[in-house]
This record gives sequence, structure tokens and C-alpha cells, in this order.
Amino acid sequence: MRKFGNTGMEIKRVGFGGIPIQRISQEDTNKVIDELEKCGVNFIDTARGYTISEEYLGNALKGRREKFYIATKSMSRDYESMKKDIEISLKNLQIDYIDLYQMHNVKPAEYDTIFGEDRAYRALLEAKEAGKIKHIGITSHGLETVEKAVESGKFETIQFPYNIVENQADEVFKKAHEKGVGTIVMKPLAGGAIDDGTLAMKYILSREYIDVAIPGMDTPEQVRENTAVLANFELTEEDNVKITKIKSELGTNFCRRCEYCLPCPQGVIIPQNFLLEGYYTRYGLQDWAIDRYKALGEDQRASNCVECGACESKCPYELPIIEMLKNVVNTLEK
Repeated sequence: MRKFGNTGMEIKRVGFGGIPIQRISQEDTNKVIDELEKCGVNFIDTARGYTISEEYLGNALKGRREKFYIATKSMSRDYESMKKDIEISLKNLQIDYIDLYQMHNVKPAEYDTIFGEDRAYRALLEAKEAGKIKHIGITSHGLETVEKAVESGKFETIQFPYNIVENQADEVFKKAHEKGVGTIVMKPLAGGAIDDGTLAMKYILSREYIDVAIPGMDTPEQVRENTAVLANFELTEEDNVKITKIKSELGTNFCRRCEYCLPCPQGVIIPQNFLLEGYYTRYGLQDWAIDRYKALGEDQRASNCVECGACESKCPYELPIIEMLKNVVNTLEK
């Protein structure tokens, strides 16, 4: 157990990510929550955007609310929509208050627009004052967003991808930890690209400035495997050799969502396309990924790429983005 920034919460350093709830039944969700309780995991993260995740978790948590800190999040950016989402979350989760409500996936270009009188942050402040939420956080796949959030003092937690091949948030996580901002790691297994879950978790938990990692888990066995790492997460020489190998294997064809490739002259949201392909191929969320892909504007989809190469010239990892976008089209459109 450790203190979660300055929130006053004390949490297990392995938490629970609610994305996979979408692909299992209510009965299986109950079993996962049972195992979380047995293993002492007390931090649960979900989102309005994870279809039935909030509802299933709400049903599973009845009668044991006090044993868990519950976090959820919303993509809403305006005042009225965020107010509405908070109420929906409370109803779905069947609780009187939410421990942590986060602004979900805030992009660098929109960060400065969320604080106005008619914008979402005001709704969060009012909900906090009313006791409907206890703390306010932010999540993003853009490093600039969380850097600004830490400096602003407006958010009590930040959530960002971090794993063996995505460690660009090292410095901002360190700064957040120093300032008492809680640090949450999403995508600890790089969206399933890393096969060795134990090593992936050890890599993250060996960083003292990271408060909690939230792997998605859809079976009791996965809960036991991930929490077992807490007994010893010191990296060995053999571990470091494996880590170097994983970085080498994934480093040439793995999108880290740094967003240096943007803006695309045609409007393609390149990292989002790769993210949705990952949900399709690694998370087993085929229908969900296709629906989200279709929800993108036509100009934002991979099929709108004209192969101008502007993105590849800006990618710090020299990824073959054009070919990768073709693969997105083959996966999500065909």
C-alpha cells in the first residue's frame, strides 16, 4: 500500500483497468472483482466510453463499496455534457460519490479549451464541491497535456501510457510525484504487445515515482499473476537483458503515441488509428474497435492517407507510418 499523491487515498500499486469488462459477462466480472478483493487490490479504473463496464462493475461492487476506490472518466468537454456524464456514472456504478473523476484522453491541442465558464472542468469543480466526486484527474496519450496538467495544479492525478517501450513520461511522472500529483500508468503491457506480463509489471513498479499500474484483467488468474509481482519487483540482470530485447523488437514498428507526426496535412489522426487497431488485434475488442473507427470523421481515418510522407519525416522513431496505416485499413475496413 502507498499514498496516492496528495489525495489521502492509500492504494495497492497494482490496480484494475476496466477496458476488458466489455468482452466478458456479468458473472465473470463478479469473479474478477472477488479476486481483486482477495488479493487486496483496492483501485478500480473504468470510463464512460467503455460501453457496459461501469454497469457491470456497479453490479459487482454492491455491498462492498468501502473496500475499493473507484475512478472513472469522461470524454465530455463542455459543461452540460460533463454534468450529465457524472450523473450517469453515479447511476451506473450505483454509488453516492466517485473517488476520482478524470477528463479522458485530453489532446494537447484542446487542453487550454477545457477551463472556460461553459467547459467541462467547471462541472468537475462543482461536482467536487457537492461531494459527488472526491478528486479530479486527467488522462492523455499526449505528453504535452500531462506536462501542462502537472504544472497547472488543477489536477490531483495524471494517467498516461507507460511500459517497457513507452517510457517518454519518465520526467513528467517524476515531477508529478515530487509535487504530490498521483501517477497512474495505463497500457502497462503496451496494449498486449508485450507478452511477458510479469516482467512488464516489474519494470513499472521498480520506478518509485509511479503510484499505480492498471492492467486490464478479465480473469481471476490474471489478477493473481499481476499482483504476485508485488512480492518482488527488483529487476535482475536477466530481466534487463529481456527488456533490451523487447525494446529492440518493438521499437522499430511500435507507435508510442507521442504525436510528433501530427498534424497530418489530410487530417488523419495517425496515433488514434494505430490505437484502435491495437484494440482490435490485441484486446480482442473487434466490434468496439470497428465502431470507434467508423465514428472517426472520414478525413481522420487511415484510408484518407495520400502517402505524402510528411508524418514519416517527423516521426522520432522512424516508423513506416504509411505502411502501418495501410495495415489499419486492411484490419478495420476490410
